[in-house]
Amino acid sequence: MEFKISGRHLDITPAIHEYAHKKTERLHRYYDRIQEISVVIDQHDREFEVEVIVDVEHHDPFVAKRANIDLYAGIDVTMDRIERQLHDHKEKHRNRKHPKAN
Repeated sequence: MEFKISGRHLDITPAIHEYAHKKTERLHRYYDRIQEISVVIDQHDREFEVEVIVDVEHHDPFVAKRANIDLYAGIDVTMDRIERQLHDHKEKHRNRKHPKAN
């Protein structure tokens, strides 16, 4: 898995990089076919916009975006959204293979 983080209108400090990387490491619990994770942080005035793009095998990329005044809270909320998308995708495929019996 490849991890990329980039910043628009701000410099990515080692603390921000470490925090985002730590949060994205747990995404493999929800879906194991992740190829690349990109985190893009954009600063507008006093607000940060966090966008996470997760590229997986045989599917369009999953994207979540959130704006927040607190950068770390924005990363947390965006990760929660991505986790939910990956979990729902995995459940959809799991349930498709074994139809319910009446």
